[in-house]
Amino acid sequence: MITAAIVGLGGWGRNLVNHTQGKSPKIRFVAGCTRTLEKAKSYGDEKGFPLTDDYAAILADPKIDAVVLATPHTAHAAQVIEAAKAGKHIYCEKPFTLSRATAEQALTACAEANVTLMVGYNWRYQPALQEVKRMLEDGRLGALLHLEGNFNGPSVYRFPKEHWRPSRDECPAGGMTGRGCHVVDAMIYLAGHVDSVYAMSKRLVLDYGLDDTTSMLFTFNGGSTGYLATIIATAESWRMQIFGSKGWAEMGSIPHLTTWGLRRSYLNQPMEIVEFPGLSTERAELEAFADAVVARKALVNERSDILNNADVLDAIVRSVASGTRVAIR
Repeated sequence: MITAAIVGLGGWGRNLVNHTQGKSPKIRFVAGCTRTLEKAKSYGDEKGFPLTDDYAAILADPKIDAVVLATPHTAHAAQVIEAAKAGKHIYCEKPFTLSRATAEQALTACAEANVTLMVGYNWRYQPALQEVKRMLEDGRLGALLHLEGNFNGPSVYRFPKEHWRPSRDECPAGGMTGRGCHVVDAMIYLAGHVDSVYAMSKRLVLDYGLDDTTSMLFTFNGGSTGYLATIIATAESWRMQIFGSKGWAEMGSIPHLTTWGLRRSYLNQPMEIVEFPGLSTERAELEAFADAVVARKALVNERSDILNNADVLDAIVRSVASGTRVAIR
């Protein structure tokens, strides 16, 4: 079992702890770091670990093997680099960083320090998505033609103006930054790397904060196309559909933090609904991280996938600003 510190005890940080603490034989939280000690004290007592507001103290503690970062997006790159220099293994919530340049710097720091790094794209642990991957690999769907998705919700209404989440600096492409990057990673998993982006992004509801309506068109280096929308001033929903030359497969549920079912249809056959045994994707990904630490594996995610996702965010921001299609190297 590896010992970890949770860094950031907002809603998502607590969700990671709740799905793991006392439930996993592979990882245990022994400390917490938060900017708001008083608000989190009772939670730390409940989960059985001490709290500090000093990240340097966490990194200096020899009893801590790894840090789990559930912090504001703009903090990720510096926190990853600091943890690597301290010899701590790192699980970092998505988005990994907010640019390709900072992603490369963080990846280099981890490689030089010989520590394990994982970015928290938990959709890859969904049995339905893994089954679609198999359907493409064994030819049941035929040639991949197109992917499309939506990842929507009422995010702009959930936080006050002064909170970090509505900030344009933290979310430069609206809902794409925090939500849509999950769908992009799933698309990369199925279709390979994105090689061009055309994006539009607008703020239509509130008079402050990040964009609430962002839509994107992608091309992939394998020849397929894609569409993604993130609308964060509406009701919660998500959907992803994959079209092949022999059929299609679709996933979607409310809320998304459940075990998804799968709908699929092949040419000249009725639609089939497939259900999978329930699991916690949060626990699955943290246990995969722990396994990688024990195995001394440098990266859980593919380096090229991490960088392509960062490239997509860069390209979206540039496409919105220019109103043009942006090619990705």
